[in-house]
Amino acid sequence: MIVSEGLAAWLRLTLIPRIGGESQRKLLAAFGLPEAVFAAGRLAARSVIGDRADPLFDFDASEAVDRSIEWASQPGQHILTLADDAYPQALLEIADPPSLLYVRGNPALLQKRGLAMVGSRNATPQGLQTAENFAKTLAGKGLCIISGLALGIDAAAHRGALAAGGDTLAVIGTGADRIYPARNKELAQAIVEHGAVISEFPLGTPAIAANFPRRNRIISGLSRGVLVVEAAPESGSLITARLAGEQGREVFAIPGSIHSPVARGCHKLIKQGAKLVETANDVLEELGNFVSPPTAKQNPVANDEHPVLTALGHDPCSLDDLVEFTGQSAEQLLTELLLLELSGRIATLSGNRYQRLG
Repeated sequence: MIVSEGLAAWLRLTLIPRIGGESQRKLLAAFGLPEAVFAAGRLAARSVIGDRADPLFDFDASEAVDRSIEWASQPGQHILTLADDAYPQALLEIADPPSLLYVRGNPALLQKRGLAMVGSRNATPQGLQTAENFAKTLAGKGLCIISGLALGIDAAAHRGALAAGGDTLAVIGTGADRIYPARNKELAQAIVEHGAVISEFPLGTPAIAANFPRRNRIISGLSRGVLVVEAAPESGSLITARLAGEQGREVFAIPGSIHSPVARGCHKLIKQGAKLVETANDVLEELGNFVSPPTAKQNPVANDEHPVLTALGHDPCSLDDLVEFTGQSAEQLLTELLLLELSGRIATLSGNRYQRLG
């Protein structure tokens, strides 16, 4: 875990009501580190942000600060501040980088430039397959696939990257200790094990509609380009594409049928200058200079010697039996089983049982 020096002061600055990102940056620019903001006192802080500074000295955030530090002390859970070397350099390039990032998983992947893939929550079956196939190919080429863990195209993009044994980041609009939507809980756990789940929002933050467009600037900011697979003309995916353009990132769009409502957003982007994409190579041609070589890690579902496949044998097997046969926890097994299912090696049966395929 990463627990920064002075983290308590960073948390206090970001957990106090009415002190938004713009006010935080003004205070940091004026005084330096958060400790100096609080040491300067009320009158000095007021000279920078007016009476919005009063909660800094009136509101007691100690309970939330302690809870956050305890969360970050757990294995695989991190809080990164703007002052940390581990803070992603790509976000320092945007106009409004978050002061804090809560990370579950591997924070090193936030330094790896990648491709954001976004699109409709109500995607067509063809769109879902297209997103998964593109993500699988691009992740296999070394790109980190970045998306928002939403239903539809986002989830398909994450699944494709995982199936390729590649890297993927999920930027969420709730606290890092909450997963929305709930049906993506197992997918989120797989991302934590093989990538990272990221949030700028305090722990415990529920799903609030206004927070999802706000998190989109992080999705685009972490990437070198944004690929829109399917989108309606006024969708959140087009917000991400607009932010990408403002941040100097490439914008890509996959065309569709003129009769499809979820193709019209992509056609709108293409008319506005987005690169029309038909194959993964179209993306690689633009991002080739930024694509990292594939990592040397072994895809855990790439061969028949996978211990879970061995334990499954060729007859249906329950999760409880797999726990006994492998010695792994149920949580670990659910992650491995999801990856095996995504790669087409097993099928999930009724009664919490699993069947090896082929």
